[in-house]
Amino acid sequence: MAAAGPDPLFSLRNNFYLGAYQAAINNSEVPNLSPEDAVERDALVFRSYIALASYPLVISEIDDSAATPLQAVKLLAIYLSGPDKKEMVVSSLRELLGDPAVGNNPVLRLIAGIIFMHEQDYNEALKYTNAGGTMELHALNVQIFIKMHRSDYAEKQLRIMQQVDEDHTLTQLANAWLSLAVGGSKIQEAYLIYQDFSEKYPMTSLVLNGKAVCCMHMGNFDEAETLLLEALNKDAKDPETLANLVVCNLHLGKPSSRYLSQLKLSHPNHMLVKRSLSAEENFDRAVQTIA
Repeated sequence: MAAAGPDPLFSLRNNFYLGAYQAAINNSEVPNLSPEDAVERDALVFRSYIALASYPLVISEIDDSAATPLQAVKLLAIYLSGPDKKEMVVSSLRELLGDPAVGNNPVLRLIAGIIFMHEQDYNEALKYTNAGGTMELHALNVQIFIKMHRSDYAEKQLRIMQQVDEDHTLTQLANAWLSLAVGGSKIQEAYLIYQDFSEKYPMTSLVLNGKAVCCMHMGNFDEAETLLLEALNKDAKDPETLANLVVCNLHLGKPSSRYLSQLKLSHPNHMLVKRSLSAEENFDRAVQTIA
């Protein structure tokens, strides 16, 4: 770990955590970094490109001699680039994780958690993330436990993060995620966290979507639509914005088919697309049965 003092990567990390991916890339030239910090910087930049779906760039720029964290990030890019690569990536990932020399690398464990979460194999994800060690690993644990409907365990992870740094961006985000999962009076708490981010930092699709989901939970669908349309102006292909617009418009009694069509085209494996297709198939079967 670096000696106590100003964190040279604070701004880069913060941009990444809040979804300001292009800003993270554009402002990544930090002078006089230690070799360890330089690898972390490169990993965050490549992960920002992944978040922008620039998978081929990441795959082509990280070669076989790169440090373990970058090899892990490359595997994530390959995994997300197409369904035909998933089996190979999981096999390569297990090989790296089984290597005593590098298997405990926190970025490698983080990427393993992300990939197995995508696979919806939450127990496997927790094998590599549950020990924690970094704020990102704890934050990912919160996400995994929420997906497993174990808000009690998610809350324990949040408490650990609050003990380390209550004001950390990831601690605040994890608090908002958990508040949304718990619901009820906690929704207002989540909204205030996203509102605070929007006042402190440039607005991103991630923050706008967070505020919009809070608004929908509170029944404020008009405000949610305004926030989501602003997010759509920032990124017309963002899957969460499109999915949230579908839901929001249904509640407002407005047409949502265009947003759903966009989501199907740009993110065919999104959960909402899969549910929509499943509902259509069930409906068709029901009609044929009646006929």
